[in-house]
Amino acid sequence: MQYTKEERLLNPFPWYDTMRKTDPIHFYEQYGIWQAFRYNDVQRVLSDYAAFSSNFGGPGEDPLSTSLISMDPPRHRQLRNIVTQAFTPRSVAKLSERITAIVTELLDKVAATGRMDIIDDFSYPLPVIVIAEMLGIPQEDRERFKHWSDAIVGATSSGGANPQQEMGAYFLDMIAQRRENSEDDLISALLTAQIDGVHLDQRELLGFCILLLVAGNETTTNLIGNALLCFDEYPETMDQLRAEPDLLPTAIEEVLRYRSPVQLMYRHAVSDVELGDHTIRAGQMIMAQIGSANRDEAQFPNADTFDIRRTPNRHIAFGHGIHFCLGAPLARLEAKIALALLLERFQDIQRVGDIPLETTGSDIVYGVKHLPITFRA
Repeated sequence: MQYTKEERLLNPFPWYDTMRKTDPIHFYEQYGIWQAFRYNDVQRVLSDYAAFSSNFGGPGEDPLSTSLISMDPPRHRQLRNIVTQAFTPRSVAKLSERITAIVTELLDKVAATGRMDIIDDFSYPLPVIVIAEMLGIPQEDRERFKHWSDAIVGATSSGGANPQQEMGAYFLDMIAQRRENSEDDLISALLTAQIDGVHLDQRELLGFCILLLVAGNETTTNLIGNALLCFDEYPETMDQLRAEPDLLPTAIEEVLRYRSPVQLMYRHAVSDVELGDHTIRAGQMIMAQIGSANRDEAQFPNADTFDIRRTPNRHIAFGHGIHFCLGAPLARLEAKIALALLLERFQDIQRVGDIPLETTGSDIVYGVKHLPITFRA
């Protein structure tokens, strides 16, 4: 069966199922790229850094090429240890009060109208505000950063500009300012953090700032939006969550599995390596299809059913191994607070069904551009 790109982006799951059953390690001849679709293969590609490297760039490349996401050990381990000092779960937990205030303010704005767009009015501004405040970005610059992060993941046109270079120039100016006058923000903290007397160099600091902004925006925006898509598909879950609020963390994990915000990650073979019945040649790229792995029946019974009580749930929506997403605690916290307050304050939440869903347009990120709902406050 043939699937158009548009069909695959909005509902890739039948295609994933077909590929897992018929061609689980697929060579995409048009681009010379391999694709892995089954859970065990995807997990291996993501975690076996000795065989599958994350490093695609070098000196002179875009800043993301010197960020955590594009590094292998030993430098990855050193850099992650430095960054972790300024981005611990305890630090994230301290944000709870501020996130609650932002969510409350966003819901207050629409409460009297009985309508809102989950993306435009809620799941898009929330992480932008949180990440911008963490980094010390002025309020008036937030829109620019959202546009840049969307362009980097292919969710919007860059208009011929290079969003990494534009964002990089902005951050370089901020870094210079913080070197002169330290403030209570993440950039200042990263400037002082060190392991064994080693600081981040400027390019690594720049790469992390861009990675944090892009990943922090896209993951949370689409996690919350995808949760509402799941609730629309299984409307009884909203009543279940109101009756049993303690189920919300488990429900969020199921959203992460069922509609993973990040659908794929790239690696390349360090040397010739066997994967399944195929040989991936040295230097060849492979796409680890996370969205497919998280629907693999061999790992998840009734994988195509959204089950907020699913345990265990060993999804790999945040990656696996050394590249497990550093921002996962923040994304989970934002989603938990946002969804809890939304369900607590609004009743009879219904998607406006006569407005067709439009995907972000990104192959990497799964989500929709708009998700209008009605409700009773």
